[in-house]
Amino acid sequence: MKRPSWNELQAVKVIAGQRSFSRAAAVLGLKRSTLSHMIKGLEATLGVQLFHRTTRSVALTEAGEMLIARLTPLLSEMDELLNDVTASAQQPYGTLRISASDAAIRLLLETVLPAFIQQKPGIEIDLVAQGQLVDIVAQGFDAGIRLIEDVPKDMVAIPLSGPLRFVTVASPDYLTGRPTVRHPQDMMQHTCLRQRLPSGKRYHWEYKQHEQQFALDVPGSLTLDNSALMVEAAVAGLGVAYVPEPYARQGLDTKRLVRLLEDWTIASQGLALYFPQNRHMPVALRLFVDTVKAVTSALN
Repeated sequence: MKRPSWNELQAVKVIAGQRSFSRAAAVLGLKRSTLSHMIKGLEATLGVQLFHRTTRSVALTEAGEMLIARLTPLLSEMDELLNDVTASAQQPYGTLRISASDAAIRLLLETVLPAFIQQKPGIEIDLVAQGQLVDIVAQGFDAGIRLIEDVPKDMVAIPLSGPLRFVTVASPDYLTGRPTVRHPQDMMQHTCLRQRLPSGKRYHWEYKQHEQQFALDVPGSLTLDNSALMVEAAVAGLGVAYVPEPYARQGLDTKRLVRLLEDWTIASQGLALYFPQNRHMPVALRLFVDTVKAVTSALN
């Protein structure tokens, strides 16, 4: 059997990712008709159909799913090999895909990325904001960024931030005429902006002072699944929010938000960049890790 070409295999990967021949052709810089002819030729060579095609959609067949599952890591390893070979002789290149929370992406934009993009212009960064913890290997990511305590045990974790405090905030307008807040239990008398976790469960607000600790299922008529939106709702006077401190910092600095229960706080260990330990590290990821370590060391 004639072996498929590198271009044909790359085309299969791109079509599978784009779920569209037109979009894939644009990514590959080909005419749609040329790409369609290429895939038909490949299917004829292999003797199997790789894609179900309709006028509106493209989906992988069972054979196509099998091919992509084995093909994607092989193509990634080949890209990494070629990058490793050429990196010493020229500007490193490649795409670094990272799954992260929006808080982590904000932190990268403020700290690591300005230096990295300036020093390594040939490397593209593809950041995907995801609220839920995902399997970064299965979903084709090079790395992820999450709270340290949420990083899977079989991953290498590089600290990205110091401890991350959670704060309780509300707008001055909301607080006017409402009960004073001196103790976590006072939250039960307020309208709170509740948070839905990726698992679907509602988050219980956590407070700790010395040996006392509370986890409250607070009352409220509005539930959100995004900390940035919770801050916006708090600024608008819709209730009390409980969020990681970086989200509330601007509102606190501009006096649009007031911090409550300052003596009652709980902190995460902070954010970490993580990636598989039993896998060859791409040049782009290795250089990114070096920049993360340099930036965090300078900040600390």
